[in-house]
Amino acid sequence: MSQPTPPKPQKKGKSLPAKFIIRLGKWVWTTLWHLMMSQLAPRSQSGEYIRPESQFRNTISTQEGNPYQPAAGRYRLYVGLGCPWAHRTLVVRALKGLEDVISVSVVSPSPIEGGWVLNQEEEGCRTLAELYQLAQPGYSGRSTVPVLWDNQTKTIVNNESAEIIILLNSQFNEFAKNPAQELYPEELQGQIEQWNEKIYPAVNNGVYRCGFAQTQEAYNNACNELFATLDEIDMALERSRYLCGDNVTLADVRLFTTLFRFDIVYYGLFKCNRQRIQDYKNLGGYLRDLYQLSGVAGTCDLESVKRDYYGNLFPLNPGGIIPTGPDITNLLEPHERESSGKQTVLQD
Repeated sequence: MSQPTPPKPQKKGKSLPAKFIIRLGKWVWTTLWHLMMSQLAPRSQSGEYIRPESQFRNTISTQEGNPYQPAAGRYRLYVGLGCPWAHRTLVVRALKGLEDVISVSVVSPSPIEGGWVLNQEEEGCRTLAELYQLAQPGYSGRSTVPVLWDNQTKTIVNNESAEIIILLNSQFNEFAKNPAQELYPEELQGQIEQWNEKIYPAVNNGVYRCGFAQTQEAYNNACNELFATLDEIDMALERSRYLCGDNVTLADVRLFTTLFRFDIVYYGLFKCNRQRIQDYKNLGGYLRDLYQLSGVAGTCDLESVKRDYYGNLFPLNPGGIIPTGPDITNLLEPHERESSGKQTVLQD
């Protein structure tokens, strides 16, 4: 009796080679990443991030004919709590004691909306972009924070943080709780601006040049400049409590809001991971010193910073996972900066 013929094994369907899938996935993701980054962060031909300039540059003063006169209750700040540029204005507002003079509205980033959304409707607007349109119909630029808004004329006075903090320091002293807190003294303005010119491209914007770099060369250049400047600042703080002497100035305010975010987000998310600020000999204590100034800690919202960066910068963190740390209670530890530089002078 003949044996039954065993069934022929069925041919399995051919699968794509793993390396092909990997190459295809990498090509698709890289192409989409560059497309998204081009909208998030304009770049040069070499792949370096270029920050667009602010468009509203009016001033507030008592000068005759100026439509924007100092007044209590007339102006409002629109800020994002995670934004370092907007944070500057909140720090100066706190140091000068302008909480009852300049009101604040908080906006939040929305990846779905593609911009900042007001936490509640104001001036008939739901988004910051709509507020910009109200101020200037047909406006086609970026809708950024901070915004110094005039409630009287329903328009934007200024959206450049470096200029807004000068206005807050100088133009509202008659209404301020701390009018003697001079953050931009005339005799130090040259020194303050020298620090600003050094710190802005290398540190304030430098961390973004690292995080938003689209080529290895652009990243390397930005990272080298960033840490060379931080090293220089750390050495300068050996001889002085603050950047320009024994008193805090706007130069310190501008640096502080970047330093506060450094170990929290820039160190990891923006690849600025050569060294943490808290591990610097002088910068760590300097950061704690500024954080502990009256009213400053209240302007620092750790959870908003983490949410706005990790949760909303999709090209840098596609999963949107927000880390549980770090613990910033170390910012309340003694800073021992009161005698900085004095021992050096005595030894010399």
